[in-house]
Parts: sequence; structure tokens; C-alpha cells
Amino acid sequence: MAIIPPDFTDQERMQALIDKLDAYISQYHGGSVEMVSFQNIEVKVRLGGACLGCPLSPVTLHGWVEGTIHQFFPDIHVIEEK
Repeated sequence: MAIIPPDFTDQERMQALIDKLDAYISQYHGGSVEMVSFQNIEVKVRLGGACLGCPLSPVTLHGWVEGTIHQFFPDIHVIEEK
């Protein structure tokens, strides 16, 4: 994953990170992830596309999305919004 420019705000960095995750999930799995909101230590995301109703969507959310976010934002709590 490419490095996100350090002069971005936290909001911009989070959006760029989720955009990269979305591109990967879309290309390889037909699903999507979008940022709904980002405040303090909480980011809300929404899974879509092929992720809707998929029994593996918790793995996508907690494994790929949350795991990747924690690499760059260790204190952030990821919450799925449906």
C-alpha cells in the first residue's frame, strides 16, 4: 500500500486509506467499503456490494478494514454502520 502524504489531515489520511481498501475489495471481491464518519477515535464504515449478506463480511470488516486502519491509526475504533 502506498504511503499516504504526511501533510494530510487525519481526516484526509483516513479517507485515502479507506479509498485504497475500497479499491482492493472492489477489484478482488466485488465488494466495497466507504467511510461514513470519522471523529476523535472512532471511524464508521459501511460495507457494500458483494459484502452485503456475505457470511465472510465480518472477516473483511475486522480483518482487512479494521486491521489495516489499526496499522496507521492504532487508537481508532472501527464501527460498521448498516
